[in-house]
Amino acid sequence: MNLASRFKTYLIDSQIFVSLMGTLFAVFFMVEQNAFRLASVGLIFITYLSGYLYTKYQGQEKLIGKIVILNILTFLVSATFIIINHNELRLIKWLVIVLMGLLYNSTFLLRAIRGVPLVKIFYVGLVWALVNAWLFSEPIQWPIFFISWFYITALVLPFDIRDLDNDHVLTVPKLIGVRRTKFFAYLLLFVSSLTASHFLAYPYALCMFLSSSVAGVLIYFANSRRRDAYFSLWVELCCGLPFLFLVLLEYF
Repeated sequence: MNLASRFKTYLIDSQIFVSLMGTLFAVFFMVEQNAFRLASVGLIFITYLSGYLYTKYQGQEKLIGKIVILNILTFLVSATFIIINHNELRLIKWLVIVLMGLLYNSTFLLRAIRGVPLVKIFYVGLVWALVNAWLFSEPIQWPIFFISWFYITALVLPFDIRDLDNDHVLTVPKLIGVRRTKFFAYLLLFVSSLTASHFLAYPYALCMFLSSSVAGVLIYFANSRRRDAYFSLWVELCCGLPFLFLVLLEYF
């Protein structure tokens, strides 16, 4: 097995990479709010990893049973951690986010959120925004919520472009075409960056602008003929870019 195959198997297919990128996006806002806690970072990573594993392997009988058992164990550990170290409100918030993950794609539902026309992109962005702006904040940080929601929604659109010929549900590219979908994504990135420039301190706003610029370039070149790595690696990487740019600005 060559290096590329190992990377895909152990980081991409295992959902570790997307979970790590989601966690780094949350850490970016934790640092901005001076609310960084290593234990909270671990909780977010476990929550993302459990959710993405559950979502990806729905319907695969050989794996889903093991993943459900793993999720039950991580659920119990995470809930216990929150009860011991936080309060009932934090536990309720976390349970709401976990429930939203279950509603997104579960075979036991008559119709999961993922199968509702045009809803998926906004729903995924909503869940990520709640993690960043609500889970560890009292009250909800609305600027962070909208920065996250618009940014992640824009990053989900290239995946709909990738799946244009395979999706059986109405998606934005099917409704308005690939070209207009890309313009819609640019608009979302612009609004996210504009909101960041108004509400975040300079280095954080700059990091969001740089990340949105990179995301815009990747969206421009996105099409259904590109290899999956283009989306599962490079587009997913955009979620972690704000934090990575922040580190570069801080130390270089």
